Amino acid sequence: MIDVSLKTMLDISLDAGREILDVYNQEFSIETKEDDSPLTEADRRSHQSIINGIREAYSRIPVLSEEGSEIPYAKRKDWTLFFLIDPLDGTKEFIKKNDEFTVNIALIENGYPVMGVIYAPVLDSFYFGRVSLGAFKLEDASRVDLADDEALIKQSIRLPVADPSGVVNVVASRSHMSEETEVFIEELQRDHEVDVVTAGSSLKFCLVAEGKADYYPRYAPTMEWDTGAGQAIVEAAGGTMLRYEDHERLYYNRENLKNGWFLVKR
Repeated sequence: MIDVSLKTMLDISLDAGREILDVYNQEFSIETKEDDSPLTEADRRSHQSIINGIREAYSRIPVLSEEGSEIPYAKRKDWTLFFLIDPLDGTKEFIKKNDEFTVNIALIENGYPVMGVIYAPVLDSFYFGRVSLGAFKLEDASRVDLADDEALIKQSIRLPVADPSGVVNVVASRSHMSEETEVFIEELQRDHEVDVVTAGSSLKFCLVAEGKADYYPRYAPTMEWDTGAGQAIVEAAGGTMLRYEDHERLYYNRENLKNGWFLVKR
């Protein structure tokens, strides 16, 4: 496998974050895509920034992105290694200006995420994970001077962080709470004290990886680029992300890029 540097992924994420914040801090227009989801100039600028960074560093690895997803299955079905990116995850949160949006980049090998990075530009928090290495969080990411992967890992907090609380924490989507998710929470409440936390974008995966949430039930549609990086980080932290219908790991680069329901658990 091509050796992909986590420090390089940090640099690419920071560049994308700067493009996003440049739009975030001014008036911006909102378009609507064919699937009725919103699109802003920040989505486009982040996408192009990431594409440029990956092409410069890893030109041999193909990319599947939300904002460049029209790649025929016939062309991508034989990919054994590729980057899966969501240049701006949580566009609805971006539009609401609640700061809970992220840049997601995953490396998919033979259908499964082996590395993932998530950067929250406003929070300036960088989460990253590799199955063979573990999961980590770097705070004040844009203000830390790092030379290489070793320095990045040394400056970061290893996840999960121990949580002595006896309360069961469930994180749910701020914008997509479904009736089935509410039922899942009600069933947990029969035997446990349950605290429900809402969060936007892929930060829900990060809360599970950190140990701040025990469950993230997603009983509503998502796309592959919404979940690849988060799954990699959760699994690197020792958690699981399993499909609702058969309790198997979610795999990627399917002909239909829409995900079914799933449950993330630490």
